[in-house]
Amino acid sequence: MKLNRRLFLGATAATLAAPYVNAAGHGRPKVVVIGGGAGGATAARYIAKDSKGEIDVTLVEPSRSYYTCFFSNLYIGGFRDLSSIAHSYGTLASQYGINVVHDWAVGIDRDAKSVTLAGGAVLPYDRLILSPGIDFVDGSVPGWDTSAQNAMPHAYKAGSQTELLKAQIEAMPQGGVFAMVAPPNPYRCPPGPYERVSMVAHKLKNENPTAKILIVDPKEKFSKQALFEEGWQKHYGGMIERIGPDFGGNNVSVDAGAMTVTIDGSVEKVDVCNVIPAMKAGRICDMAGITEGNWAPVSGHTMQSRLDENIHVLGDATNQGDMPKSGFSANSQAKVAAMAVRGALTGSKVFPAKFSNTCWSLIDTNDGIKVGASYQATDEKIAKVDGFVSQTGEDADLRKATYEESVGWYAGITSDMFG
Repeated sequence: MKLNRRLFLGATAATLAAPYVNAAGHGRPKVVVIGGGAGGATAARYIAKDSKGEIDVTLVEPSRSYYTCFFSNLYIGGFRDLSSIAHSYGTLASQYGINVVHDWAVGIDRDAKSVTLAGGAVLPYDRLILSPGIDFVDGSVPGWDTSAQNAMPHAYKAGSQTELLKAQIEAMPQGGVFAMVAPPNPYRCPPGPYERVSMVAHKLKNENPTAKILIVDPKEKFSKQALFEEGWQKHYGGMIERIGPDFGGNNVSVDAGAMTVTIDGSVEKVDVCNVIPAMKAGRICDMAGITEGNWAPVSGHTMQSRLDENIHVLGDATNQGDMPKSGFSANSQAKVAAMAVRGALTGSKVFPAKFSNTCWSLIDTNDGIKVGASYQATDEKIAKVDGFVSQTGEDADLRKATYEESVGWYAGITSDMFG
């Protein structure tokens, strides 16, 4: 079902105000959520919690343990254990009555309003929430595809890839070279690659102090650039080199077998190569036919797909406007979507959508920085209202407090996601 965008936006408020009537005339309305991360787990929990049993909620997530991408860099740097970023779905099932299904969604029939799983089950839905995160754009880094991810890990989906990258760093020869191929905009967690560089540098400074870090970057500038560069100079002077587009950073290929990076024709031999390719919405969005280009366009008022009013899309997969692709953003969007879904299916009150985001990064021990903003929904997009960012030259006490704030946020958001 395709809707005229102008007609859909005008009809949103009226649609949500009318109580839902189950098409079959009986039984609870059904919501299926695909993806159990910051967006999907939060949406499932809030719908189940606030509907008080009026809505049947199924969460589809192949992984039994979810590893957060946010804070995974701190595991690489030695500030966290892997177990500290792993979370289970047991509480969502036991305390909130959510039907948690560990399987892959392999098909969506928008006309029949059903989801097909790899195991053969077919799940009907009245509303579908997609929060699949990201996949990678084929060919965006010549010489690299997912078959090369064991030799040159991306580590941009946390878990085994994160473990692999850390192990490769630990196995580097003294004085070796760590290379990162950074992604083009837009991508998951704008400061993430540069926090990762900071954490790799922290680890190498302590274990392999003559090692070098090479960043090959297609972007002219990046999130919190002045803050990171100030921190790199302060803590890791002479270790980190960044090659931007002016010097060939947008003309890069790799050879996983030879462990080389070619930059504007110049071949560099490296010991570890972290390739972070260009990104797109998780492929289930393509399978559902709700993408335009690489991302899924949504209405900020409800997080509903602009191509199907019965589907809501959250987090990294969306094209929604000004919000960055982050765990905090996905969690914030999930609450708006959960409220909209409850309103559509039970007639409960729906309030105007408001959003917030903060991204913290750690440069070195107790040297934390942050950037964030608040947002509101307009008919065109999710629009930034105001923002803030750490400043260069801040004193050590403030940077330590910023880091401690991030630790508290992590505990809070994971509790909000998983109960």
